Amino acid sequence: MPAHFIAIAIGMVLDRLIGDPQSWPHPVKWIGTSIGNLTKLLNRGRLRTMKGALLWLIIVGVTFALVLWLVSFAYRLNVFVGITVEALLIAAGLAQKSLQDATLAVYTPLEAGDLPEAREKLSWIVGRDTDKLNSAEISRATIETVSENTSDGITAPLFWAFLLGAPGLWLYKAVNTLDSMVGYKDERYEQFGKVSAHMDDLLNVIPSRISGLLLLLFSANEGGRPLGKRIGGWLRDAKRHPSPNSGYLEAATAWQLDIQLGGKNTYRGKVSQRAKMGPPSSSKITAAHIRSSIRQMHWVSWTFWLLFTVIGVMMYAIA
Repeated sequence: MPAHFIAIAIGMVLDRLIGDPQSWPHPVKWIGTSIGNLTKLLNRGRLRTMKGALLWLIIVGVTFALVLWLVSFAYRLNVFVGITVEALLIAAGLAQKSLQDATLAVYTPLEAGDLPEAREKLSWIVGRDTDKLNSAEISRATIETVSENTSDGITAPLFWAFLLGAPGLWLYKAVNTLDSMVGYKDERYEQFGKVSAHMDDLLNVIPSRISGLLLLLFSANEGGRPLGKRIGGWLRDAKRHPSPNSGYLEAATAWQLDIQLGGKNTYRGKVSQRAKMGPPSSSKITAAHIRSSIRQMHWVSWTFWLLFTVIGVMMYAIA
């Protein structure tokens, strides 16, 4: 157990400092390729929900089994080899630096007034149409992406790493990748991706809510509103989001930054109107709020890590 905590801590530091260099191979790419190949084979004909469940079982089962074997083999060789291998696997499954870098790639041209460049860089990280967005809309889309991915890309993987080590983290990453590739409610994937979408929602229930609460408790309260009012607004607004989990991060972000998130989005020319989250009498969204959302992401990531490290050490000591 102590080795497990050390591996997670090293993984956090490596991810914060190095991130995911583009020249390095990444397991998510391999998982994505496997999902794509199996989807072409299975997503046809009848019984698509059952075939989608089979896809989920294959991808998640094989990913978990391979990482479990690799980590177990490394620890059998030597505890230091085990810690090193597990730490590298954990670092590869987290997204602190990559999320920060992708966000700053939008922020930098936006702050300089280069809207075309900011729109292009934003299109790399969001699914909505970006070609007509103004400065405030670009900022809102970027902040919403940082907020949602704080859980999806950092605290949720950490949660499963604390429970099951690197195999648990990569089980979660497989589930999350499946959802991002086939978990759509359209004609092609509605039945086939149903299991993938539901399982991703299920695995995110606890970490998303803990992350939102930590954000409210430990990140900067830029609006100066009382904690009770922020928590009440957070719990109310989170349920307005179409995702059962993402709203808990976005609503907390909105209340902490004293801004409103949500509203009109356009996807492939089709308008989607989402409920507003955040205080009604809030500040106007600016590029500066993007910087604040990055700071929030780091605060939540490290307080989440510290919380579960303390809980884990206490449980280990009691046992």
